[in-house]
Amino acid sequence: VDISVGKSILPIWVEAPVINKEAHTITFAGGIPNGYCGRVQGDPNLTNTIVELVFRAPGLQVGGGAARSKAHISFGEGTMAYLNDGRGTKAPLQTYGADLALADTIGSEIKDPWGGQVADDTISPEPFSISLEHDATTFNGKYYIVFNTTDKQTGLSHYEVIEETPADSSLFRFGAASAPWVEARSPYVLKDQSLQSVVRVRSVDKAGNTYVAAFVPDPALRSSSFFSQTIILVAIGFTILVACGVIFWLLRKRRRIQSASSRSNELVNKDVVIDEITEQL
Repeated sequence: VDISVGKSILPIWVEAPVINKEAHTITFAGGIPNGYCGRVQGDPNLTNTIVELVFRAPGLQVGGGAARSKAHISFGEGTMAYLNDGRGTKAPLQTYGADLALADTIGSEIKDPWGGQVADDTISPEPFSISLEHDATTFNGKYYIVFNTTDKQTGLSHYEVIEETPADSSLFRFGAASAPWVEARSPYVLKDQSLQSVVRVRSVDKAGNTYVAAFVPDPALRSSSFFSQTIILVAIGFTILVACGVIFWLLRKRRRIQSASSRSNELVNKDVVIDEITEQL
């Protein structure tokens, strides 16, 4: 019914554990930097745990009648492990299955230790940082981010990403219920390749506790396309200002010409009137 990697020795997951209920399978792939050297001698804890699988018998309770059926758990033929020798050499692997005995009658007590762990978990996932990556051979040369963290209690549920553009950003906008968070996994290709947006990644554990990490791209890494667009916008704005200035100057000059012409007409009219008076005299 669930999987927990909170106590796993693997901090890196190439493929996070996934339950396929129709096929009755669980698949996962992960690794550990510098390799695994074996269980620590004298350590009472399970320092070799990779994943914890949570099983539940539907409709049945612990402590019922005699077991009449079994649930078999086994490893598929594709199960493999590789050595940390720099070449990824396939390691000798011996797997052990398990059988769960199922009673056919209802017991007197319901036991759900996993549900209790989830209900008691009030601690957020571990703090983490976001790394910006760029490689011409990866994701067609697009910018992408890498992130990873752990939750030591019930384990992580998923990650969510939000990219806040300068036009949309506001104080604590990412905390609103309507914020457009997108469920994602690492590595994540950025939608805003101009690197103008503030990138936030939210980790969510099985109990719903969260931790939000933020990343502000370096202004020096902003793409040339953004600067080209900025230059074009500035040039357009400057051209509009110059055009407005020219139009204003032409209108003003035209008004001056009209004003001078009007005064000239007035003088001519006055001369005509004076001539007429002189003739009458």
